[in-house]
Amino acid sequence: MLTRQLKLKLTKKQENQLNDWLLSCSSIYNFGIRKIEQNAQDKVYFTKFDFMSLLAGHSKKLDIPSHTMNGILLQAFLAWQRCFKKVSKKPKLKGIRNKLRSIPFPDPIKTPENNKVIIPLLGKIRYFKQDLPIGKIKNGRIIKRASGWYLQLTIDAKHTFKVKETNEKVGIDTGFKHLAVLSNGTKYENQRNFVKNQKRLAQAQRGRNKKLAAKLHEKITNQRKDYNHKISKEIVENYQEIYITNDNLRNQSKIFGKSVMDAGISQLREFLIYKGDNHGRKVSLVDSKYTTMTCSSCLARSGPTGLSGLDVRNWECSVCGADHDRDINSAMVILDSGLGYSLVNLKWAGNAY
Repeated sequence: MLTRQLKLKLTKKQENQLNDWLLSCSSIYNFGIRKIEQNAQDKVYFTKFDFMSLLAGHSKKLDIPSHTMNGILLQAFLAWQRCFKKVSKKPKLKGIRNKLRSIPFPDPIKTPENNKVIIPLLGKIRYFKQDLPIGKIKNGRIIKRASGWYLQLTIDAKHTFKVKETNEKVGIDTGFKHLAVLSNGTKYENQRNFVKNQKRLAQAQRGRNKKLAAKLHEKITNQRKDYNHKISKEIVENYQEIYITNDNLRNQSKIFGKSVMDAGISQLREFLIYKGDNHGRKVSLVDSKYTTMTCSSCLARSGPTGLSGLDVRNWECSVCGADHDRDINSAMVILDSGLGYSLVNLKWAGNAY
């Protein structure tokens, strides 16, 4: 499945209609959240399909497509389901500080023609010209962003690009100064999009210009996403087996704060995994324990450790005397660990040692 976003050219009437739908959908979502919470106190639970049928027959009264209402109720149901499974926190009600930003259309949508797409009860909507992959459109979702309205389409298709025929393997160490460092010495700089834009963002926030602040946040997100797409594509193109460090980013963010989120390491991992799957590449996450302090030449744990050792970017192994670039050495150890050769994590080596 692929997702593509079309920027819409709405008439004033269509935009007003969508704004009214967002308000109604927020009320429906809040109804679903409260309904599940109150019934759970009395140990009354719904199946997914029974819950989606709670407001059957109300679509005409609210002037909203019935399947859109079902999609909103399903969204509330899944939010509580994740909470019950302890995957996420208790869902919050939608309001001024936590607005609903999207309207689901779960039914298949006709293929757009002549830069126009048909949406139930809205009719034909124009959009900025964009090529779409060939495939059946399974569903859609209209999203309101600072830069305008977008239609996100889920298309039954597979995006592929030409890849190099190779058996080359690579380990990847991720970080903050360099977003990704490969075991062959290639380094990808961290663009630090948030840091570069934070001065302008602070000015907008001090001036209470919410629209400008929202546009800047959207710009930063798009820059980070575009950069991660380019890096992941280049890596998948050139390597058959890819091993990337599986750092605990949540714990790192407690120590290093916005530097972790600004890097977008989790997003880069996700892009590598799905692009690798689409192109027959092997992409594996490797435990990063001891990778920094382990010498890639003799496997001795003689490297820098702890927060105090973060300033050490180059070090010499006290056992074998090998000189190491900290990040490249870590990437080499990650590669060995992924292949099962390293002593860093014995579960990868099996019974080899």
